[in-house]
Amino acid sequence: MKVNKELLKGSTVIMILTLLDRKEMYGYEMIKEIERQSEGVFSLKEGTLYPILHMLEAESWVEASWSEHEGRKRKYYVITDKGRGHLKDKKQEWTLFRGALERVIGEGHA
Repeated sequence: MKVNKELLKGSTVIMILTLLDRKEMYGYEMIKEIERQSEGVFSLKEGTLYPILHMLEAESWVEASWSEHEGRKRKYYVITDKGRGHLKDKKQEWTLFRGALERVIGEGHA
Protein backbone atom coordinates (compact mmCIF):
# COMPACT_ATOMS: atom_id res chain seq x y z
CA MET A 1 0.00 0.00 0.00
CA LYS A 2 1.34 3.43 -0.94
CA VAL A 3 0.96 6.46 1.30
CA ASN A 4 -0.88 9.53 0.01
CA LYS A 5 1.57 12.15 -1.26
CA GLU A 6 -0.01 14.82 0.95
CA LEU A 7 0.82 12.76 4.06
CA LEU A 8 4.38 12.24 2.85
CA LYS A 9 4.78 15.94 2.03
CA GLY A 10 4.77 16.97 5.66
CA SER A 11 7.32 14.32 6.63
CA THR A 12 10.08 14.61 4.06
CA VAL A 13 12.10 17.36 5.78
CA ILE A 14 12.23 15.50 9.10
CA MET A 15 13.23 12.26 7.34
CA ILE A 16 16.01 13.94 5.35
CA LEU A 17 17.39 15.84 8.33
CA THR A 18 17.27 12.68 10.46
CA LEU A 19 19.30 10.77 7.86
CA LEU A 20 21.83 13.58 7.66
CA ASP A 21 22.05 13.74 11.44
CA ARG A 22 23.36 10.17 11.29
CA LYS A 23 25.90 10.71 8.48
CA GLU A 24 26.61 12.79 5.40
CA MET A 25 24.93 11.45 2.28
CA TYR A 26 24.38 12.19 -1.40
CA GLY A 27 20.93 12.49 -2.92
CA TYR A 28 20.40 9.07 -4.47
CA GLU A 29 21.77 7.46 -1.30
CA MET A 30 19.06 9.29 0.70
CA ILE A 31 16.34 8.10 -1.67
CA LYS A 32 17.48 4.49 -1.32
CA GLU A 33 17.90 4.72 2.48
CA ILE A 34 14.41 6.18 2.99
CA GLU A 35 12.96 3.44 0.80
CA ARG A 36 14.93 0.74 2.64
CA GLN A 37 14.12 1.94 6.15
CA SER A 38 10.43 2.41 5.34
CA GLU A 39 10.32 -1.04 3.73
CA GLY A 40 9.19 0.52 0.45
CA VAL A 41 6.34 2.60 1.89
CA PHE A 42 8.17 5.87 1.15
CA SER A 43 9.56 6.23 -2.34
CA LEU A 44 10.91 9.68 -3.17
CA LYS A 45 11.67 10.76 -6.71
CA GLU A 46 14.72 12.89 -7.51
CA GLY A 47 12.34 15.66 -8.63
CA THR A 48 10.93 15.70 -5.10
CA LEU A 49 14.18 15.34 -3.16
CA TYR A 50 16.43 17.91 -4.82
CA PRO A 51 14.12 20.93 -4.45
CA ILE A 52 13.82 20.05 -0.74
CA LEU A 53 17.61 19.80 -0.42
CA HIS A 54 17.97 23.20 -2.11
CA MET A 55 15.45 24.67 0.33
CA LEU A 56 17.32 23.11 3.26
CA GLU A 57 20.54 24.68 1.94
CA ALA A 58 18.84 28.08 1.56
CA GLU A 59 17.69 27.86 5.21
CA SER A 60 21.26 26.92 6.25
CA TRP A 61 19.97 23.64 7.73
CA VAL A 62 22.31 21.63 5.49
CA GLU A 63 25.56 22.30 3.66
CA ALA A 64 26.66 20.63 0.45
CA SER A 65 30.07 19.88 -0.99
CA TRP A 66 31.31 17.99 -4.00
CA SER A 67 33.45 14.94 -3.42
CA GLU A 68 34.90 12.29 -5.69
CA HIS A 69 34.48 8.71 -4.54
CA GLU A 70 35.40 5.65 -6.60
CA GLY A 71 35.77 7.84 -9.68
CA ARG A 72 32.33 9.44 -9.31
CA LYS A 73 31.82 13.07 -8.38
CA ARG A 74 28.86 13.45 -6.02
CA LYS A 75 27.31 16.26 -4.03
CA TYR A 76 27.26 15.29 -0.36
CA TYR A 77 24.98 16.92 2.17
CA VAL A 78 25.65 17.37 5.89
CA ILE A 79 23.37 18.78 8.59
CA THR A 80 24.42 22.04 10.26
CA ASP A 81 23.99 23.05 13.91
CA LYS A 82 21.07 25.22 12.80
CA GLY A 83 19.63 22.16 11.04
CA ARG A 84 19.99 20.08 14.21
CA GLY A 85 18.05 22.73 16.13
CA HIS A 86 15.31 22.67 13.51
CA LEU A 87 15.27 18.86 13.56
CA LYS A 88 14.86 18.85 17.34
CA ASP A 89 11.89 21.22 17.03
CA LYS A 90 10.32 19.15 14.25
CA LYS A 91 10.72 15.92 16.24
CA GLN A 92 8.97 17.52 19.23
CA GLU A 93 6.21 18.74 16.92
CA TRP A 94 5.94 15.25 15.39
CA THR A 95 5.68 13.60 18.83
CA LEU A 96 2.90 16.00 19.81
CA PHE A 97 1.08 15.46 16.50
CA ARG A 98 1.41 11.67 16.59
CA GLY A 99 0.18 11.47 20.19
CA ALA A 100 -2.85 13.64 19.45
CA LEU A 101 -3.66 11.70 16.27
CA GLU A 102 -3.39 8.36 18.06
CA ARG A 103 -5.74 9.61 20.78
CA VAL A 104 -8.30 10.64 18.19
CA ILE A 105 -8.13 7.63 15.86
CA GLY A 106 -6.60 5.02 18.19
CA GLU A 107 -7.98 1.59 18.89
CA GLY A 108 -10.24 0.85 21.84
CA HIS A 109 -12.31 4.01 21.66
CA ALA A 110 -15.92 3.01 21.16
